[in-house]
Amino acid sequence: MTIISNTVTYLDGDVVLEAFFAFDDALSGRRPAVLINHTWVGRDEFVAEKAKKLAALGYVGFAVDMYGKGVLGSGPEQNMKLMQPFMDDRAMLQQRMKAALAAVKLMPWVDDSKIASIGFCFGGLCSLDLARTGADIKGVVSFHGLLVPPGNTHGNAIKAKILALHGHDDPMVSPEQVLAFEQEMTEAGADWQLHAYGNTMHAFTNPLANDSAFGTVYQPDADRRSWTAMQNFLTEIFA
Repeated sequence: MTIISNTVTYLDGDVVLEAFFAFDDALSGRRPAVLINHTWVGRDEFVAEKAKKLAALGYVGFAVDMYGKGVLGSGPEQNMKLMQPFMDDRAMLQQRMKAALAAVKLMPWVDDSKIASIGFCFGGLCSLDLARTGADIKGVVSFHGLLVPPGNTHGNAIKAKILALHGHDDPMVSPEQVLAFEQEMTEAGADWQLHAYGNTMHAFTNPLANDSAFGTVYQPDADRRSWTAMQNFLTEIFA
């Protein structure tokens, strides 16, 4: 196994974006790719490490940049300022995701008929929104993602298979939103699953999350179980 990693720039209109990618150079030929969507912080080391882990599983890991080259939040207030424009304009968010999808398809190691998208928190919503547009990808995985619908995709048929990995005690996603999400996916004809982890709050995959008052707490069991669920899901959709 020889994991190679680097960055690549791409464009959404006139916005310069920089993805981090990784792949196993010991493998030959084209292979499936997995887009990895970051939290409200931006394209940081957390998603870079996920790209390397996915490369070790035999995929091309492609950590998406939603904010722009070199743009990272430094705390909750700035993170919110970076994320909020995309929450307010979901069409802009969806277009940025489509730019990432177009970029990963151009990579020489990628089988462009086998692409999935995963994401964490805000990134979970980004992955779900790509599926909601009707994008022709194999599947998406949301880790403690925001589930609120965008309002501009009603009536679209969802082609991607859906796996939502959710903390039952996540204060940022109400039980009503979970139920609405399940109904939305069913009405869109999606092949969907939702796994809820008990005694688990938001950001359960992030070892640095330890703010119970804010609702973000690392949960190692849920972290391990959700990664295993993702691996099984990717094996299925890329078969």
